[in-house]
Amino acid sequence: MATIPLPIKPAAAACAPARSLWQRQRWLILRRTSQLLILLAFLSGPWFGLWIAKGNLSSSLTLGVLPLTDPLLLLQTLATGHVPYAAAFTGAAIVLVFYLLFGGRIFCSWVCPVNVVTDAAAWSRRRLGIKTGRVPDADTRYWLLGGTLVASALTGTLAWEWVNPVSLFHRALIFGMGGAVFVIGGIFLYDLLVASRGWCGHLCPVGAFYGLLGKTALVRVAAPNRKACDDCMDCFTVCPEPQVIRPALKKVGQESPLILASDCTTCGRCIDVCDKQVFKMTHRFDQRSE
Repeated sequence: MATIPLPIKPAAAACAPARSLWQRQRWLILRRTSQLLILLAFLSGPWFGLWIAKGNLSSSLTLGVLPLTDPLLLLQTLATGHVPYAAAFTGAAIVLVFYLLFGGRIFCSWVCPVNVVTDAAAWSRRRLGIKTGRVPDADTRYWLLGGTLVASALTGTLAWEWVNPVSLFHRALIFGMGGAVFVIGGIFLYDLLVASRGWCGHLCPVGAFYGLLGKTALVRVAAPNRKACDDCMDCFTVCPEPQVIRPALKKVGQESPLILASDCTTCGRCIDVCDKQVFKMTHRFDQRSE
């Protein structure tokens, strides 16, 4: 009896071509480069006598002319009852406008050195298969944010700056670790053993403050190719704020493919890990779906 040959799917169509290392790690590489260049801008003075930036991430002077001030630091200063120099207001205004335009929480993923520590803890947690832990309520960080301003008002000091891991770690990288190693080590162990993404996602008042600036951001991650999603969950696994993905990916409460939540850190990891190329970096006016 004659047999009917079945059509054979070409190998090229049977599976998507393997992506290169650059395609799988592009946004991670760019973020680490950004964090390294910012650190080198501060290190170039003490190390080579080339003063690109003086100060630290809380307050600095770039190229001797451009003041940059953390707006949260300015608010703490005002809460103490002191009026800072005019340059502090100018620097805070520059930083504020920048993050209002580009997204407050890009500070967390593209600038903050503690991000490297928390990313390492998250990676280690996945590799070790640690599933246990108790994550605090996400609103805790906003209570802590308010508490830092109240503490400054009551003590007349920049209370949060005494324990701010961002400032401590940044100074430690420039001048030596010292006691900062215990604070940074504590954050790593907390994220590793107690709460997945616990520090950045649920406790850090600095991240909470910059998150408030993200509602009007022009730069957005979007899921225009969401029809191709095969529910592998890789994007949710690597995202530091996984709750922001679902509305755009699954049309939960919105039709737009844009990730509009202000908690999104615009880190691009969902773009990196998605073999179906569901996500892309775009702007808030891009409503196109494929």
